[in-house]
Amino acid sequence: MAGRVHETGVCILGSGITGALVAERLAEQTTARITVVEAGDRIFNLDQRFERRDRFLDYRENPWPDDHIRGQTGRGLQSRSMCVGGLGLHWGGTTPRFTPEDLRLRSLYGVGEDWPVEWEELDAFYQEAEERIGIAGVQGPPELDPRSRDYPMPALPLSYNLEKLRAWGERSGIPFWPNPVSKNSRPYRGRNVCVRCDTCTICPTGAKYSPDFTLQELLARERIELLDRTLVRRLVVGERGRIAGAKALDRDRPDEPLELRADVFVVALGYAWSAHLLLLSASDRAPAGVANRSGLVGRFMSGHRPYNAFVEVPEKLYPGIYEMDSLLSKSFQRPGDIDRYVRHDLRIWESDFGRRPRLRSDDGELLLGEDLLADWRQRGERGAARLRAYYDVIPAEGSGLRIDTSRTNEWGDPMFRIEMQPAPETSELIPLAEAQIEGVFDRMIAAGGGRLLERRVSREIHDHPAGGCRMGADPATSVVDPYGRSWDHENLWIVGAPTMPSAGCNNGTLTFAALTLRSAAKLAALLPPSGAEPAIPHRAEVAA
Repeated sequence: MAGRVHETGVCILGSGITGALVAERLAEQTTARITVVEAGDRIFNLDQRFERRDRFLDYRENPWPDDHIRGQTGRGLQSRSMCVGGLGLHWGGTTPRFTPEDLRLRSLYGVGEDWPVEWEELDAFYQEAEERIGIAGVQGPPELDPRSRDYPMPALPLSYNLEKLRAWGERSGIPFWPNPVSKNSRPYRGRNVCVRCDTCTICPTGAKYSPDFTLQELLARERIELLDRTLVRRLVVGERGRIAGAKALDRDRPDEPLELRADVFVVALGYAWSAHLLLLSASDRAPAGVANRSGLVGRFMSGHRPYNAFVEVPEKLYPGIYEMDSLLSKSFQRPGDIDRYVRHDLRIWESDFGRRPRLRSDDGELLLGEDLLADWRQRGERGAARLRAYYDVIPAEGSGLRIDTSRTNEWGDPMFRIEMQPAPETSELIPLAEAQIEGVFDRMIAAGGGRLLERRVSREIHDHPAGGCRMGADPATSVVDPYGRSWDHENLWIVGAPTMPSAGCNNGTLTFAALTLRSAAKLAALLPPSGAEPAIPHRAEVAA
């Protein structure tokens, strides 16, 4: 059956934060014709988000019912979102940087791998990411929170509760400062100011950054074409190892084959779907999968593990304003000389833990009627805080994604399973890491006159996952070069979280955004600069 061919200059697969940032950077610096391809739906619905938020608050109704493709789900995947904007539509917006130690684990601590990029170079791309996304923050102590320039926006004001909790936490001698976020503290890039309504998963005002804003602006300027509802199923390797095209499926015309052709392909599908597509693309010319000569596609996936404590504090707190906000400390991310490798971040939130009504008292007595109300009122006089630390988990080579032929989507493509495994040296240090974090929490509780209510330790979760297409300086031990270009295919680039050799010990979004912009800058230098004639006509779609 005759199908369609879509031709372009740069074909970006994925429309989340990384895909949007690559498209924006290339649109500004080059004349390349750019197509962004997204398997999910186009959700440009800012005008509906007040209503969706209300229904979420009133009925706990999912505000994003159309953000995924039924059946397009792997095992072990922590988060799922397949739509224009990806998880960036309803992420929390937390954007701390990694510290220099994250890039030098082998040199400093003898574990993991060093990254093939200097922190001083990455600093400039961190800044660019903060400016493009719009980050509100304030620098912590420079020795703990290094940066060369100020945030593009001042931090959002701390609530009364967090001001109290900051003073409480700092009685331990540990400094805390506002956690940086992608929420406007002043009008920025045409978006509103955050009113701190505390429903960040469905921001009703547009104050929180999401990739749909970037993509809509590029569409309005006619600098990109967006193919939504288009599932890329295979990359095709041509002569001399170049990616000759991609086999895709238009979900509105599933019986009509669609081929994508481009000079350059950029895979921006996130930590799971990037490796999944490369492995699905195995062929005679790439028996182990595309970009997989090293055998490491899908390997070395990493994340960090959370340790939480809920604490009663001797402060009268008034819950109700921006409870998603938090305080940050990097005191234990930059530990200096240490005998054994333990690094973790440290955060404080307000919490209603311990303030909710209950049926039994501390000694197990049943509470009913006036007794229940009296107990509830008494405990309501006490404030509560949530303390949390993410500790670094070095991944094993076998940690990661594999094709799962027992599960397929409706078009017959096999899905995947992800199994996270810590490296042997990390397994030995997990008890030490948890003991150190417990000691930090105990120190804060003792100094602030608090009382421990509950500890929660999880060894199953690997939060903010990354890896699967790790970058490196040696083709034998990495999937892409230090800029995200495939060692095996000169016109294939992989960007963002999959390229990270490790996941650090804090949220990784800003780091993979910075790496993406670094890749985009390198790629832009190879394309026709602004002012040159484009090499490929725009919107070229012809019968095959």
